[in-house]
Amino acid sequence: MAMIEARGISRVYKTGSVEVMALRDVSVDIDAREFVAFVGPSGSGKSTLLNMVGCLDHPSSGTLSVLGSDVAALDRAHAAAFRGEYLGFVFQEFNLVPVLSAFENVEYPLLMIRSWPPDRRRAQVMKLLDAVGMADQAHKRPDELSGGQKQRVAVARALVSEPKLVLADEPTANLDHDSAHKVLDLMKRMRDDFGTTFVFSTHDPKIMQAAERTLTLEDGRLVREQRA
Repeated sequence: MAMIEARGISRVYKTGSVEVMALRDVSVDIDAREFVAFVGPSGSGKSTLLNMVGCLDHPSSGTLSVLGSDVAALDRAHAAAFRGEYLGFVFQEFNLVPVLSAFENVEYPLLMIRSWPPDRRRAQVMKLLDAVGMADQAHKRPDELSGGQKQRVAVARALVSEPKLVLADEPTANLDHDSAHKVLDLMKRMRDDFGTTFVFSTHDPKIMQAAERTLTLEDGRLVREQRA
């Protein structure tokens, strides 16, 4: 069974009497441990598709299964529980809490969704900070870190709860060329070490080159699939 199975999903947004078709009859399978990118220009539907996989939105029609669950049928509370249990997120703007240290930012998901004792939490946080090369910066707050360092902390935070699937929306957009490549190399290493599936939404050529499979959307339709 594929980790993600989409069959004929469409998404229509309504503003008054105006309907906007964000996705049109998209079908796709993504297997475990893949490193996949939804690509296309702004307005192509790639972020909409990523949001639906992440249980942040629902298709207007069609079926969508993630890890064997019909996520389109989840209400808000069950969708939040599903995200906390199985998914990790990496965002373009990093979304670190400015008043918390790198350690505390990575620890935060464990406080929210895992009832682990403090010693186990600390060991898990330091394991992930060490894996992303940030153990020696654990005490620093986000405003004391570079863009690349912030994104590495964000990757550690996404992985700390041991999710099966990480969704990354334009994760390299605010990084310089060298930092972007380092973060992508890090994500691939995390995939190899932890068996995590990574799915991106992007128009960044660096991610397209790093992805093992790219799925191109145009005007809400899946128009092309390419393997590296």
